[in-house]
Amino acid sequence: MSRMPKKFTDRVVARLKTFQTIATSQRERDVSEADTVTVVKDILADLLGYDKYVELTSEQQIRGTFCDLAVRLDGKIRFLIEVKSAGTDLNSTHLRQAINYGANQGIEWVILTNAVEWRVFRLRFSQPIEHEEVTGFKLAELSPRKDDDLGKLLLLAKEGQANDAMNAFHQNAQVLNRFMIAQMLVSDGVVSSVRKELRRLFPEVKAEAESILDILSHEVLKRDVTEGDRVVEAKARIKKAEQKISRAAAKVQASNPE
Repeated sequence: MSRMPKKFTDRVVARLKTFQTIATSQRERDVSEADTVTVVKDILADLLGYDKYVELTSEQQIRGTFCDLAVRLDGKIRFLIEVKSAGTDLNSTHLRQAINYGANQGIEWVILTNAVEWRVFRLRFSQPIEHEEVTGFKLAELSPRKDDDLGKLLLLAKEGQANDAMNAFHQNAQVLNRFMIAQMLVSDGVVSSVRKELRRLFPEVKAEAESILDILSHEVLKRDVTEGDRVVEAKARIKKAEQKISRAAAKVQASNPE
């Protein structure tokens, strides 16, 4: 996670509680979507550091329809924000609407929020358009004393945009997830290590690599981390990393022949 700028943390410490109270009150009173847009805009300005009149664009027009808000820095839209009323539970219909806005505008980052809950999505401009939820949080549950909570807010803050925090967080999440870890657990190196440890502790037990791999794949790991598109992606990412390491090693060996 990016380093926390002091200006950002000071602002969160001073103002987070106020907006937690406002957002919770709005949800309880079931205020209109227009009123929720107003408080979201205030959160973006007073908590997350954007200039309300220069860097926040209301009713961003996209192919004849309008997205509620857009953050624009240096003449470029960084992310779109689709806002629903505070009393509305965010659902897949709202998500499709937000994703369509981003896809039509060619913007990879889209936020869906009702001021209480914030969900951050990254689009992949493939055929068809794909999306993934990178992170999310409930405003009332955040604490300015917790680094993880500050990190979530930093992703959306102006200081985070300056440091490309959203992309850095996404890259980290691409590797540090259950699908990647699962594939590493069934790799030849890990299976071999488990086999060696079993033989060290229980020399009388016959432990073959195939048996260990079968137990890991079908009994230890859940099915959702051993099958599906995310698993295919994880395998491809690991293979690519291994190839990169091999190429680097071959280059070093070629430049330092014995």
